[in-house]
Amino acid sequence: MNGCSNFRKRGVGFIFAILCVPVLAANDTPLTERWAPSEWGPDDKAGAVNRTTPALVLKAVKLVKRGKVATLGKVYQQDAPAFGSRGWRMTIPGLPTGGPFGEQELVYNDDYLATEIGQIGTQFDGPGHIGVITSKGAYFYNGRFAENPDVTTYGLGPLGVEHVAEIGFVCRGVLLDAVALRGGQLPIPKAKDLSDPGIVTDEDVRAMVKKQGIDPIGEGDCVFLYTGHGNIWHPTKWDTFDAAEKQKRIAQFNAGSPGFGTSACDYLASRKIILWGSDTFASEAVGPGFGGESDQPFECHIIMMTKRGIWNIENLDLSQLVADKAYEFLFVWSPLKMKGATGSPGNPVALY
Repeated sequence: MNGCSNFRKRGVGFIFAILCVPVLAANDTPLTERWAPSEWGPDDKAGAVNRTTPALVLKAVKLVKRGKVATLGKVYQQDAPAFGSRGWRMTIPGLPTGGPFGEQELVYNDDYLATEIGQIGTQFDGPGHIGVITSKGAYFYNGRFAENPDVTTYGLGPLGVEHVAEIGFVCRGVLLDAVALRGGQLPIPKAKDLSDPGIVTDEDVRAMVKKQGIDPIGEGDCVFLYTGHGNIWHPTKWDTFDAAEKQKRIAQFNAGSPGFGTSACDYLASRKIILWGSDTFASEAVGPGFGGESDQPFECHIIMMTKRGIWNIENLDLSQLVADKAYEFLFVWSPLKMKGATGSPGNPVALY
């Protein structure tokens, strides 16, 4: 029974019922399993991207054989799908914004943007995005807590995305084509069971690697899952749809997502990858109640990011890679150096 219930039973009054705060249940797994310090030490702020070495970079560069380039980011625009109440609202403050100046009558235009800039569209989840409520407070990567004095609403301090951006991602990119494996677009999961076709398991990951004829997933790799669900928010046709069709597709896209199950996430972590992602809004399987293989919403987010510092990039456009069957490529990208931010937008590049 929480404090709010006690106040109401005692009839102390309406104002106390409004002001009292429920006592949250605690999950002390990060403490009992000693998720911190990470293998890179108690001062680390970047996570698994620390695995990047000159040797791995040079090896990844050798994957560029056809001289082709694919950009993997989707277009940021106001009527694109967004999770929950998030939104993208960009305006040009005046046409022109400034000027004219000088004899040549120079003018210029600026942008004004109101958005959850780290968590919209093609988005990178950084160290301060996902945490767990414990008995000692809200726990985040490498044993840092939201209650720490250097973590504030004006910037997350040691949990800020800029610490990952100092290193950036240059790696062997691996595309896992689940549509080819399943024989069609993966559905949103309906059952919390490994047999559900919307949940990609560790066995599925190994099967895709074998089917695609590529080397096993290894240390320093960046791994991306193509489910076909992202085509609801079509990467090239979106602006050809009318408003009604867009609203229909937004509802379909946000209703849940196929993706990695926890067995797959544990497997990828065991292979020591440094980044995972997908063409969906979560990269992991999201079914009823936001659960995947279990009732826990976004469990892969916890076991990959909060526990291990293996960050996630969502809402990728993987269509060109799929069309070209480019299952291995040089992946190059870095989050923006936004001090204290939870994540970052961006337009990753694949070269092959």
